[in-house]
Amino acid sequence: MDGSLITRLESAVTRLEALSAGGFLHVGAAEVSRDAGAADPSIVAFDDLISQHVNGVTIAAEKIGGQVFDVSKIIEEAFIVQRDLLVKIKQTQKPDMAGLGEFLKPLNEVITKASALAEGRRSDFFHHLKTAADSLSALVWIAFTGKNCGMNMPISHVEESWQTAEFYCNKILVEYRNKDASHVEWAKALKELYVPGLRDYVKTHYPLGPTWSATGKTVSPAPMKGHGPAAPPPPPASLFSSETAQPSSSRPKEGMAAVFQELNSGKPVTSGLRKVTAEMKAKNRTDRVGVVSISEKESRASSPALTKTGPPKLELQMGRKWVGDNQIGQNNLVIDECDAKQTVYVYGCKNSVLQIQGKVNNITLDKCTKMGIVFKDVVAACEIVNCNSVEVQCQGSAPTISVDNTAGCQLYLSKDSLETSITTAKSSEINVLVPASETDGDWGEHALPQQYIHVYKDGQIVTTPVSHSGA
Repeated sequence: MDGSLITRLESAVTRLEALSAGGFLHVGAAEVSRDAGAADPSIVAFDDLISQHVNGVTIAAEKIGGQVFDVSKIIEEAFIVQRDLLVKIKQTQKPDMAGLGEFLKPLNEVITKASALAEGRRSDFFHHLKTAADSLSALVWIAFTGKNCGMNMPISHVEESWQTAEFYCNKILVEYRNKDASHVEWAKALKELYVPGLRDYVKTHYPLGPTWSATGKTVSPAPMKGHGPAAPPPPPASLFSSETAQPSSSRPKEGMAAVFQELNSGKPVTSGLRKVTAEMKAKNRTDRVGVVSISEKESRASSPALTKTGPPKLELQMGRKWVGDNQIGQNNLVIDECDAKQTVYVYGCKNSVLQIQGKVNNITLDKCTKMGIVFKDVVAACEIVNCNSVEVQCQGSAPTISVDNTAGCQLYLSKDSLETSITTAKSSEINVLVPASETDGDWGEHALPQQYIHVYKDGQIVTTPVSHSGA
């Protein structure tokens, strides 16, 4: 039986079941749009993408459950929303920027929902949530309106969006490759959804962006509540905004625009300024002195700004996770009773040193400053995220060390960890120190490159680090 016929029959059965259950009293506009695009080849192909790849992600997520299943259902919702938008595009004239923001608002709401799950305190499935949230930016290819819209071409946008998400996807593969095959299955299914799934779909049907109708209905920004004037439009970089725009002539100028408008008005620009008299000058004022008393200095120093940091903590939770939080000025922190199934998570520590005397599964440093950590062996990876001026020493072996969004990191490797894979992203001042071949030799220091040269060669982009001549 033809695939498109099966899809239409399934859609009809779904609507009949909803009607029989009292879920709908009539067929709404969304259902009409679904029927209108059911026979279109591009819509049929998108239905195949959902049934083959999106369902593969949700099926793999069911084996894991929890937050992974929740974010997978959000991915499914996002693709269904995009399917509806593709149908509506064929019935709608190309809108302006404000109308486009209103048109794409349903997709923006779903993407925001996924991003909210990945924010806040890191959970045990942080990498899953981050991979899913970052991957959904690939669906924004639908906002491409031309070469001057500020976006890459749709195919390139999908590929680059997945490359961003793949950074965290690879961490899932490394962490669970020898521990839980269901997580590996989910990560691979998610990658296949975007590359080659969504990429090939866009390449086949929308390589130059969506095709809007020339005679369809128009999109109008949603009216603001109340009777006041509408808010000014957002910056052009934002493709998802529900705020409406006013003509430039009808809304008041703000910022530098207001300054230039007054300069060009022909009115005396100094007419509204107050004249500064001799008594108002700082050197002639008697109510202010330039000397700060010692007591005032001490009072300022003794009342630091309030912070939201919690109490210091170093404990084993649920028998599986060591947590070290908010340790400040502690140089004798030790974790000695640990095993290869436990993880270590260090958060918000400053000017402290932690020793891990045993093999653990994973180590994560998050938002730490001037923190030192010494460990023997790690099974999966050691991760340094959102840190400043940290030092990490591996005395045994570590398959992977990843540094993300960190400024200043010294990595000391042992002879057993010289083959460690080091991954960096959005980081600077990363130095790797390796032991000398002689017993009493000095450590060899190697700075990881921060600048790269990208050259298009033989049909692909070739990237090489920048090398400087001299010392």
